[in-house]
Amino acid sequence: MAPGAARRARRRPRGALAAGARARSAEDWWWERLAPSGSGYHLLPADSMLLVLPGPGPARTAAAKPKARPRAEPEPQPGPDPGWGDRLPLEILVHIFGLLVGADGPVPFLGRAARVCRRWHEAASQPVLWHTVTLSPPLGGRPAKSGAKAEKKLLASLEWLMPNRFSQLQRLTLIHWKSQVHPMLKLVAECCPRLAFLKLSDCHGVNADTLATLAQACPQLHSLDLQHSTVESTAVVSFLEEAGPRMRKLWLTYSSQTTAILGALLGSCCPQLQVLEVGTGLSCNTTPLQLPVEALQKGCPQLQVLRLLNLMWLPKPSGRGAAPGPGFPSLEELCLASSACNFVSNEVLGRLLHSSPKLRLLDLRGCARITPAGLCNLPCQELEQLHLGLYSMSDRLILAKEGSPLLTQKWHRTLWELDLSGQGFSEKDLEQALAAFSGAPGGSHPALCSLNLRGTQVTPSTVSSVISSCPGLAYLNLESCRHLPRGLKRAYRGQEEVQWCLEQLLASPPSPS
Repeated sequence: MAPGAARRARRRPRGALAAGARARSAEDWWWERLAPSGSGYHLLPADSMLLVLPGPGPARTAAAKPKARPRAEPEPQPGPDPGWGDRLPLEILVHIFGLLVGADGPVPFLGRAARVCRRWHEAASQPVLWHTVTLSPPLGGRPAKSGAKAEKKLLASLEWLMPNRFSQLQRLTLIHWKSQVHPMLKLVAECCPRLAFLKLSDCHGVNADTLATLAQACPQLHSLDLQHSTVESTAVVSFLEEAGPRMRKLWLTYSSQTTAILGALLGSCCPQLQVLEVGTGLSCNTTPLQLPVEALQKGCPQLQVLRLLNLMWLPKPSGRGAAPGPGFPSLEELCLASSACNFVSNEVLGRLLHSSPKLRLLDLRGCARITPAGLCNLPCQELEQLHLGLYSMSDRLILAKEGSPLLTQKWHRTLWELDLSGQGFSEKDLEQALAAFSGAPGGSHPALCSLNLRGTQVTPSTVSSVISSCPGLAYLNLESCRHLPRGLKRAYRGQEEVQWCLEQLLASPPSPS
């Protein structure tokens, strides 16, 4: 070999030493950055990460420049590092997994984590991590063909997963199940004896035998959500007849078959029911639902939440001289919100709430027939949320011009959310109503933190006064308020924006009277 070639062969690659120095300096930087001396923490190297752990760690020598070693003494090769997953106690690893599952659900994280190593597989197999599961087949391409194929593929994997992981399952949500919903629910009945909550969203083909079997196989099942799903009324009635005594919560979407389901509730098949919600989605039903108010009070005496969302309904006439019903003594929330004009009046509201002193939330958006005088007669004294907004109402509708002070004088101590959007109260009436929040007894500040005055005749001075009196106000809607200066007619979110609105109102010149 030529002398020049030999010298080039012995020559070390340029920059090799500098690269090693940079690697060691980066390691030292991370070590001092994450676990400086005296901090009470130490770093534990893993396969692809550094774990910061409390307590003193093994002594670590400073990185030094490597010295040449005789070739007779080869450097010992370290054994395979099992990684921090094998060193960490199983309880701590399960707790870490639990934080991730609580944020994103167990699927697909736990399935992927189980393939990392044996310790991760053992942690991911803990039934405590599988309490709440949402299963939705992935959709792609043609919905009809690809959806059925995706359902079959997911069901095939669940045939192994459910018997081995779902023994402690308590809450299950199924979304977009169409062709395989029957075998899916049959599998749930076989493998999930502790199921307590079931939600079917956009699911089709649920029959009576499936739900009845589920009610028998899951003795702890007490909550059923069937909103936006196609379910036969006979299936729901059969389920309620089997699981009715233990039912606590029921969600339904209104259809022509809802009357049969409500008939079962009126027959006292669910005496312990606490939550009942019947909605129509975005479109309101054209045929009014006739609801026997007093019969519902007798059939569901423990009701705490009643929601009839965007539902056009009529109370069944009580008849002359008829005794009032038992009411809902435990009711805490009543929502009758509607996007269209409905038939809820002061008389209907009185029949619903005449025995509800515990009411905390009252949502009457779209109920234009309700007046402040009718609300003032309600027995609830500690109302916290009151929604009276009128949206997309007809201009020919006659709205009350006065009476809003009756509302704030009664509930100004407890109200923390008030919605008066679209109401026709006069400037003076609104001024007197909102002035009730400035006279808090004992010098305490009002609890009001959300106020919606959209489309009202509120004045700048009234808005300034209520902002000054309610330092906790974090939401204020002033859209379409004709008496306010330009540039301020918008919604304010957060206390900083609300205070900025106050500064602008105080700096703006007074409007001519």
